[in-house]
Amino acid sequence: MSANRVTTLAGAISSYVKPGMTVALEGFGHLVPTAAAHEIIRQRIGGLTVCRMSCDMMIDQLIAAGCVRGLVSSFIGNSSGGSLHELRRALEGRSGRVVTLDEYSHGGMIARYVAGAAKLPFYPIRSYEGSDLAAVNDSIRQVIDPYSGDAVSVVPPLNPDVSIIHAQRADRRGNVQAWGILGVQQDVAFAGRRVIVTVEEIVDDDVIRADPNRTIVPSQIVDAVVECPFGSYPSPVQGYYDRDDAFFREWSDMARAEGAVDRWLDAFVRGWARRGLCRGGVVVICSDGLDRGDPAVLAAAMERLSLLSHRVVWLNPHKGDDPGFRPSTLGMMVAAPHIDLLLSGHDLSSLEKLAALLPGLN
Repeated sequence: MSANRVTTLAGAISSYVKPGMTVALEGFGHLVPTAAAHEIIRQRIGGLTVCRMSCDMMIDQLIAAGCVRGLVSSFIGNSSGGSLHELRRALEGRSGRVVTLDEYSHGGMIARYVAGAAKLPFYPIRSYEGSDLAAVNDSIRQVIDPYSGDAVSVVPPLNPDVSIIHAQRADRRGNVQAWGILGVQQDVAFAGRRVIVTVEEIVDDDVIRADPNRTIVPSQIVDAVVECPFGSYPSPVQGYYDRDDAFFREWSDMARAEGAVDRWLDAFVRGWARRGLCRGGVVVICSDGLDRGDPAVLAAAMERLSLLSHRVVWLNPHKGDDPGFRPSTLGMMVAAPHIDLLLSGHDLSSLEKLAALLPGLN
């Protein structure tokens, strides 16, 4: 019987991801291992060669944190949102970060993972005919087809030191189930020398056995499985939460100024805030709720907060001891649908009541 492979995110990253390694962080716009990347940043693991078909804001963050020395990729861009300014500065020599790029097509990256998973010496690919990628990547070569005698392009296998993927669920042994856009998750896992899987939830064995067609990775190749709700956010997980399109659009503007990403990481990744939210924490807001600024901005922020947290509690001094209190300001009215519990916050006794309630809210 397979062992229990459940561990913490911090434990999985510290055990298997070491400086200088080649690490695959895959998920094709869906099931993106964002939380795992953030843990790499928190542990300040540097000198990594990161393999990712679609370099997105997660790569911007890893570069700003000084974790990346090289990229193996086939697409760079903040999809639907604009540019990746931190990555551009590094590749164009406009920052202190030096990052190399090994560029392939999407087909070339898939072929490399498939070859790595199947333990093949190389993989033939027709789509490089007429392409100039081989001129900038000497790993794209040609061999003679022993059957036809024609030349065909080939790419080498990709076997990351550690493959990290995200999925909907797994059991404690590490049998992983996913659905929706699967991308190369399965091949990446089989190609990796070590495999870390983050999932939205750990489920009983019976759940996995009842729907075996959803199992994409068997426990035999998994080294660590981590329960990590919202581990893909702001990217989506089918059946759990949607893509936060506004976040992607805001990222390009926010990251434009040099140093901006590093400051964002201090606030939301290295600091306490993101660590608390990624575990589904209880968020307590202490505010009078009076209108300040555009209520639509507050509504969007509250919606995002409610998605990330386990419970949202609002302490409002105007509520007092009135059981019939209803918000009357526009700001409170747009925030109300995203609040789980509205409590008094007008004196010390109300704080004592909150302290007594908190254990039951987790």
